Amino acid sequence: MHSNTVHPCDERLPFGQLLTLGIQHVLVMYAGAVAVPLIIGSALKLPKEQIAFLISADLFSCGIATLIQTLGLWIFGIRLPVIMGCTFAAVGPMVAIGTNPSLGILDIFGSTIAAGVIGIVVAPMIGKLLRFFPPVVVGVVISVIGLSLMEVGINWAAGGVGNPDYGNPIYLGLSLVVLTLILLINKFGKGFIANISVLLGIVAGFVIAALLGRVNMEGVTNAPWVGFVMPFHFGLPHFDPLSIATMVTVMFVTFIESTGMFLAVGDMVERPVDQKALVRGLRVDGLGTLIGGIFNSFPHTSFSQNVGLIGVTGVKSRFVCAMGGVILVLLGLFPKMAQVVASVPAFVLGGAGIVMFGMVAANGIKVLSKVDFVKNHHNLFIVAVSIGLGLVPVVSPHFFSKLPPALSPLLHSGILLASVSAVVLNLIFNGVKGERAAKRDIRRAGHDFDGRGGNDDAVAGDEMLRAADMH
Repeated sequence: MHSNTVHPCDERLPFGQLLTLGIQHVLVMYAGAVAVPLIIGSALKLPKEQIAFLISADLFSCGIATLIQTLGLWIFGIRLPVIMGCTFAAVGPMVAIGTNPSLGILDIFGSTIAAGVIGIVVAPMIGKLLRFFPPVVVGVVISVIGLSLMEVGINWAAGGVGNPDYGNPIYLGLSLVVLTLILLINKFGKGFIANISVLLGIVAGFVIAALLGRVNMEGVTNAPWVGFVMPFHFGLPHFDPLSIATMVTVMFVTFIESTGMFLAVGDMVERPVDQKALVRGLRVDGLGTLIGGIFNSFPHTSFSQNVGLIGVTGVKSRFVCAMGGVILVLLGLFPKMAQVVASVPAFVLGGAGIVMFGMVAANGIKVLSKVDFVKNHHNLFIVAVSIGLGLVPVVSPHFFSKLPPALSPLLHSGILLASVSAVVLNLIFNGVKGERAAKRDIRRAGHDFDGRGGNDDAVAGDEMLRAADMH
């Protein structure tokens, strides 16, 4: 499919294929993308038209950040197939800031801008942590990303958390139909048809759901055709020191999560991430957050939902995700188009989610299969304890409910818990290798991927549905 002289990540596909594959990526991440503005708007009791503007601003900012991340701009951009979106890790702190009687939404934007600037500055320091991510740590982090996301896929399949008809047999049946179609297309489809198996499955599920009267198109009718996203739409931002400190903490959480995500994508597309690439990627987390604050949006990070799609399709071109960024920008500027995408029912996405999120976990297991568990049985303890801690927020969301709310961004991220646990235990049992040795091990593990081998963002789709029920 690609020439011998061009890396699959840099392959430029025909426009029609780019557009179709880009739409597929947008469909996968859309529910999570609009979750944060829906929740924040609801918590701040904003009128519907302002919430609609927040959604448009969010999509626009996601698109700009994705384009910079995938195509690169000066010292910014990891140049891998990555989709950027608002991080769910910031929702709790932003709700606390926005509902504080002495603060408000302008303080949210101010702290977001400040956190973005600080994130850009400290990204090189975070990049130096790469030596602490040998394959045993990387495998754990990738596995936990997939396992955490699986909660979203399963809840989508049942209709979404907060849906009063949750678990309806029609939802389960249609999710199974979508899942089966994706598997059949991958089994019997060839070339480009196999690459868009997820999109074809979602479209088929959408059509069936519409025929059964299970699709709500009301938002499409009421949405305007064109909407302009102006900087500082709500007014000039306010810079509250405590709010900024809180958002900077969230920025560090997203940096750790993004590190795991970048390593996973790098392995999948056979372009292992080195320190320079990691720093360029993390800078875009900061720059995307800065752009978000300016354009009335929120902190940004790479979206783990789309990592699984790369594994399912085997399409490694970063230009596909760049096209996804263009589509997101257009959706932000044309609200009626955005509402069409939003009309895809959660249970249709559920069948696709189970395949994609399971693929992420499978790739994590594949990395772990290259780890020495025979001569070094300590690695078993690292994996066992870290995966267990990483699943705590998934299995028991209220596990840390009695601890101080300020710790929520840290304790409710399974990816962060697993990452910290794996890094610390690896240091205790194995010590730390030199940077060159760590890079070599990661690169060796990465070469075993073929791309088809198989924040807190994971719950964003369910939160979106719950917030949507309020409107």
